[in-house]
Amino acid sequence: MDEDFGPEFISITDDEGNEFELEYVDTIEYNGQVYMAFFPVETEDSDHSDEEESGLIILKVIVVDGEEQLSTLDSDEELDAVYDQFMETLFQEDEESED
Repeated sequence: MDEDFGPEFISITDDEGNEFELEYVDTIEYNGQVYMAFFPVETEDSDHSDEEESGLIILKVIVVDGEEQLSTLDSDEELDAVYDQFMETLFQEDEESED
């Protein structure tokens, strides 16, 4: 991602109709599937009462009726494997930028 233009944000709505904003981090392809990573955006009206973890959010890109959509991952094993790939990619980028 070219950070010369600043971060990218998207708004998504979950299955319960709750809308929230995410900051785009990176996209990778793993095992023939495209995944996107995001960080949740803290807003003034965010509900902090549930103390839900606000770490990296990974969603996969699926095609429904010819249109790309974001979906949750199917299993914890898939999430762990893709998370490891994102961390490896991000650390490689950090090491390259230090050189």
